[in-house]
Amino acid sequence: MPHADLVFTGGPVFTADTVRSRARSVAVTAGRIVAVGGDEIGELVGSSTELVDLRGRMLMPGFQDAHVHPVWGGLDMLRCDLSQYATAAEYLDAIGRFVSAHPDDEWILGGGWQMSAFPGGTPTAAALDAVTGDRPAFFPNRDGHGAWVNSAALRLAGIERDTVDPADGRIERDVDGHPSGTLHEGAMGLVNRLLPEEPLERLTEALLVGQRYLHSFGVTAWQDAIVGPYGDAGDPAPAYLAAAAAGTLTGRVVGAIWWDRTQGLEQIPSILERRVVRQADRPGDRRGRFAATSVKIMQDGVAENFTASMLEPYCDGHGHFTDNSGISFMPPEVLNEAVPLLDAEGFQVHFHAIGDRAVRECLDAVQHAIARNGRGDNRHHIAHIQVVHPEDIPRFRELGVAANMQSLWATFEPQMVDLTLPFLGSPRDAWQYPFGDLLRSGAVLAAGSDWSVSTPDPLAAIHTAVNRKAAPGHEEGDYDAFLPEQAIDLATSLTAYTAGSAWVNHLDETTGTIEVGKLADLTVLDRDPFAGPADEIGATRVLQTFVEGERVYAAANA
Repeated sequence: MPHADLVFTGGPVFTADTVRSRARSVAVTAGRIVAVGGDEIGELVGSSTELVDLRGRMLMPGFQDAHVHPVWGGLDMLRCDLSQYATAAEYLDAIGRFVSAHPDDEWILGGGWQMSAFPGGTPTAAALDAVTGDRPAFFPNRDGHGAWVNSAALRLAGIERDTVDPADGRIERDVDGHPSGTLHEGAMGLVNRLLPEEPLERLTEALLVGQRYLHSFGVTAWQDAIVGPYGDAGDPAPAYLAAAAAGTLTGRVVGAIWWDRTQGLEQIPSILERRVVRQADRPGDRRGRFAATSVKIMQDGVAENFTASMLEPYCDGHGHFTDNSGISFMPPEVLNEAVPLLDAEGFQVHFHAIGDRAVRECLDAVQHAIARNGRGDNRHHIAHIQVVHPEDIPRFRELGVAANMQSLWATFEPQMVDLTLPFLGSPRDAWQYPFGDLLRSGAVLAAGSDWSVSTPDPLAAIHTAVNRKAAPGHEEGDYDAFLPEQAIDLATSLTAYTAGSAWVNHLDETTGTIEVGKLADLTVLDRDPFAGPADEIGATRVLQTFVEGERVYAAANA
């Protein structure tokens, strides 16, 4: 065999293959893996071979994020980024400094605040007015399901005491009924529609910023969970197409085309027109790295603002039921018609479901699709799966629906303690993030971060999945493990974040595992996480990231 272009040796190799085999060396030629084994691979090292000495550190497949928003995350980094702060005072200080540094901006834009920093999770326009003045301001929170706006933005949008809440959202109000400065879910659109449109050049810049950030965490492929006109950042799809055409798209991307919940089945022809089918994988050709073959349906909101769709009403925080059971954004009768139609057209459906009613409605819709179309290979998946009724756990395997985990959230932290547990009540509080039960039921597990909602660091999420406690540096208090019976082991979590997400993205024939013939999308860690205690998994860092054997990230100490 001719000498290889690139050889990794001298450390453990986690292959993520069917039997999770281990090796010590990997050889790469022309962007593909040509050998996996041990010392015998030394025969492939020649004078022109780049040799990467692992020095006991672990090589693994590149992480694949099955639910992420890199363009929006990159844009947040270019705007007033609040994600690095934790308190109301820090947010206001950062916004004030940004306002001073950008005197010509028509709107003050940014995001990334967390609900737990404010009483009831609802910041006020009055506080924002003090640092923004008369310029309108719009700041989505970290989960993207609410926005903090100032008085100028409320005035421009015509939001007043008598303004009626939209069907898919709520205007937070003070005791006298006046808008107080927080807009939930669909109510964000009342202001969002007024924002200036971001030009393609800016969105492409944001994509490249986000892409670099993902590569620094070892991520080589992802599913962008919304491509389409949603939120305050514009449609990411043109940026992906521009980057692919320019050869600057280094990640492999599936875009989930946004299902506009203000419309019905009449939007399916336009979704068909926006589909982008992946070209056959050819090493070195970046034009085929973007496809838009999934459709994103957001079936509910989030539990913290009572918009997650629940089978039973929320509690009032004192153990008593209210009359509010959340919002199902798509009526079941529409969902049960839309999903079979999309399935028949060959689309994968990427569901957002937080509440147990939303999860059940999504599973029911897939069941309708199977009844009408038979079982195909579209690989539908439900992201977030925060509250799942025990009766619905086995349905994931039965219906072939992948469980798309955002593992980082499965922990005690202030938002969970103050804004979630009191309003879910028993027994629902024990039905959260049931990864262990899903694994034992035989469900396919995939994983993602939902960045910019939370960090895109897969190792922080994997630490939480294994320990059900926050990773080092991500703790927000001294808490016990959260529902430890739902923990999954390290190998399962790593496989979900590689082979599992590759399966969801229809990339499993070419990526997701380290096997001969597959593309060399690889990550070098700074240690072997299997060799240390489980409570140190989250301290693991990425040293190098490769896509098709091309180094796209290297840490300073690599």
